[in-house]
Amino acid sequence: MVTIEEEKKTSRWWPTAAIGAGVIALCYGFARYAYGLFVPRFSETFGLTTVAVGVLGGLSTAGYGLGLLVSPTTSARSPRGTVLLAGVAATTGLALMALAPNVVVFGAGIVVAGGSAGLVSPGVAQLIGETVGVRARAGAQTWANTGTGLGLAASAFTPLLVFGWPAVWATFAGLGAAMTLLAWRTLPRKEPAEVATGSARGVAPLVVNSVLIGVTSAPYWTFSSSRLTEAGLSPVAATWCWFTIGVAGLLGGLAGRGAERVGLRAANLITWTLAAAGLALLALPHPGLPGALVSSALFGITYMALTGLCILWAAEVSPTRPARGVTWSFAGLGVGQTAASPLAGAAASAIGLPAVFGLTGLVALLAWSQLHPRLAPRRG
Repeated sequence: MVTIEEEKKTSRWWPTAAIGAGVIALCYGFARYAYGLFVPRFSETFGLTTVAVGVLGGLSTAGYGLGLLVSPTTSARSPRGTVLLAGVAATTGLALMALAPNVVVFGAGIVVAGGSAGLVSPGVAQLIGETVGVRARAGAQTWANTGTGLGLAASAFTPLLVFGWPAVWATFAGLGAAMTLLAWRTLPRKEPAEVATGSARGVAPLVVNSVLIGVTSAPYWTFSSSRLTEAGLSPVAATWCWFTIGVAGLLGGLAGRGAERVGLRAANLITWTLAAAGLALLALPHPGLPGALVSSALFGITYMALTGLCILWAAEVSPTRPARGVTWSFAGLGVGQTAASPLAGAAASAIGLPAVFGLTGLVALLAWSQLHPRLAPRRG
C-alpha cells in the first residue's frame, strides 16, 4: 500500500531531478570536460608544452578524486549541502581559471573545478534516494545523470566563438553561480542526519563494470576527434559530433525505465552491446560524416545510460547510503579512464587509431560476462 508521504515524494520528483541535472551539467560539462576543448588556447596563453597540458589534465583528475573521497561522508550528513558545495566549487574553480594571472592560479582553479565533479554525483544520488519515492526513483536517478550530456552540448561550440577563452570561462562561472543559487532555492531541505551504517554486498562486480566503462570510454573521449580528423572530417564536423554526443546523451535517461521493464542486468548488457557498435564504427576505414554522427550518438546515449545504470546498481549495493556505492562506482570509472588513455595512445602509435577503436569495441563485449550471476547486479 502506498502511503500519502510516498505519493507526495513520487509526484514531485521532476524538480529535484532537473536541478540535479543542471548542477551535474555545470560540474561535468563546464568544470571538468570543457578543458579539453580549449587546450590549444590555454597552450597559447600560458606557453604550455604537451607535458604541461597533461599535468594540468592530471590536476583535474586529482581534484575529482579528492571530491570523491569526501563525498560519502558529506552526502550522508547533508546531500543537499553536498550538491550546493559542488556548485560552489565549480563556480569558484571556473572563476579562478578565468581570472588567472599565471599558470599556478590556473592550475589551482582546475583542481577546485575538478573536485566539484567528484562531489556532485554522489550528492545528487543520495538526495534523490532520500527525497524521491521508490516508484519514481530509478527514472529520477538516470534523468539527473544525463546532465553531463546537457553540459557537453552547451559547451560544444564555445571554442568556435570569437571571444577569448577568459570571457567564455567567466560566462561559465556566471552560469554556475546562477545554477547554484537556483539549486539553493529549489532543492528539498532535510534535517542533517546521522551517518548511516550498514553492510554493502556485491561491490566488486559494480566496480569491475565501472572500470570497464572507463577503459572503453577513455579512447573515445581522448582520440575520437583525432580519428575523425584523420578520416577527413573538418574541425566543424568534429564539433558537431561532440554536440551530438551531448544531445544524444540526454536519451540515456531512458535507462531507468528500461531497467524497470527488463531488469538491471538485461538493460546493462543491451546498452553495452550498443556501446560496442558505436566504438566499432570508428574502426571503419572511412566512416564519413553519417557514420561519425551515428557513432557519436551511440556513444553519448550509451555512456550516459551506463553511468546511470551504475547509479541504480550502486543503490542496490548500498540501499541506505547510495552515495557510497556511487563513489565506489565513479572511482572505478576514473581509474579505468586514467589507465586507458595512455595505453590507447601507445597502441595508436603502434597499430593506428582504427585498430584501437576496433579493439575497444571488442573489449566492451566483455560485459557479457555478467551472464554469470557473480558478475551481475544482484536482484534487489
